[in-house]
Amino acid sequence: MNLYVINHGFHYELENVARLFFPNEKITVVRECERKEEPYIYTEMSDKLTVEVKAGDFNKSLNTENTGEDNEKELSLAQMLYKLLCEFTGINQPWGLLTGVRPIKLFRNVSNEQGFEKAKEIFANDYYVSPEKLDLAVMTEENERKIIELSKPDSFSLYVGVPFCPSRCSYCSFVMSSIERAKKLVDPYADLLCEEIKLTAEIANKLGLRLETVYFGGGTPTTLSAEQLSKVIGTVNGNFNMSACREFTVEAGRPDTITAEKLKALKENNVDRISINPQTLNDDVLREIGRKHTVQQFFDAFALARKCGFTNINTDLIAGLPTDTYESFKNSVDGILALDAECITVHTLSMKRSSTLTEKGVTIDREGAETTRKMLEYNQNELLKKNYIPYYLYRQSRMAGNLENVGWSKKGYESLYNVYVMDETHTILGCGSGAVTKLKRNNPDYLERIFNFKYPYEYIDRFEEMIKRKNAISAFYTQ
Repeated sequence: MNLYVINHGFHYELENVARLFFPNEKITVVRECERKEEPYIYTEMSDKLTVEVKAGDFNKSLNTENTGEDNEKELSLAQMLYKLLCEFTGINQPWGLLTGVRPIKLFRNVSNEQGFEKAKEIFANDYYVSPEKLDLAVMTEENERKIIELSKPDSFSLYVGVPFCPSRCSYCSFVMSSIERAKKLVDPYADLLCEEIKLTAEIANKLGLRLETVYFGGGTPTTLSAEQLSKVIGTVNGNFNMSACREFTVEAGRPDTITAEKLKALKENNVDRISINPQTLNDDVLREIGRKHTVQQFFDAFALARKCGFTNINTDLIAGLPTDTYESFKNSVDGILALDAECITVHTLSMKRSSTLTEKGVTIDREGAETTRKMLEYNQNELLKKNYIPYYLYRQSRMAGNLENVGWSKKGYESLYNVYVMDETHTILGCGSGAVTKLKRNNPDYLERIFNFKYPYEYIDRFEEMIKRKNAISAFYTQ
């Protein structure tokens, strides 16, 4: 599909709108037009704003007056393109023409600036968000706002990355190493991670920052041994001022990494929230996506965590996985609800460019997208019946059905960290390979980033070079 962009610079937004409808096609942006090559989207800004779509027998165009500010012109072009592509494909997108990662943050900003009712009107009439997704946005924003208001001007959260997993899932694009291949890196990595944690704590303590939440992610942190977990988590507890910390989460995502010894190590080190993530309760689907554990192992790990005293457990499901069916997904939702988990995070499959699924040529088709929408509809209805609330939401590109990821929880069990990182509420100090420190001032739009090296071998080999970047934290707060 060729996207002609004539006399304007709004190619990014228009390309994203086009990708909502053509997730598997290459979209080529063309800035000069001597002859239009089909199929194409033609957009032009002259005395009028014009959008034309030509593909096969379909050839229609819309135009409007060229007036207003640049953001208004960009929106007008996007609206016209969206309407034409809806007509061409017969698909109305659930989130309308919104393409950003943070629709809830956008809703909150519009509501703060123009009022709650006006924000609803804009989402419905200008962005074409469906009534169902608008209702979900309103519910989520209300719950998010309460958590955001807990943050203070000197608040921050700590992220610690452990980039090892038992194996790579077929949908995954995170930077990680299989524990079998990277075994010799684990000990030196854990040692250096402790050094970085100590240095980061020293900086935060000198600046008088207030630690709100801690989150160990990855990878799968519980690929570390019980002794390594105690060492790394103990370094956090022993060096940061933990007196104001509201939440300490460790991703124990793969059930095949969980043992009583590791759970005991987490409990003894004041971890109060963990994630145990089956993604599906269908063994055939688990094999299809490369997860080397069974449904029974998940149930056993969950029961073991309860026995070890964990009263705040999150579980992840993914809607739209290869070979999964609507009935199978319903069974997964029902099975998780029967466990009475405090949090249930439901993701939509995203076809990430570097994932094994994408490399194998798996694509999102229309039938699969429709099934995924029904899966999420069932999930939402059932969770609301059980008094779970949506407390954070985000979207990704190339998602099945252009849907969303939602964190659901019982009241009082919301993950504060998930809200803070998604809303960009306050500073996130990152430790470990692949971690990104995001420095936030009171100015709501200003963020400064410090990137750690992505791969564990880089993190180890260039540790001293990387650690010097931490000086930027103090400079940011003292300038």
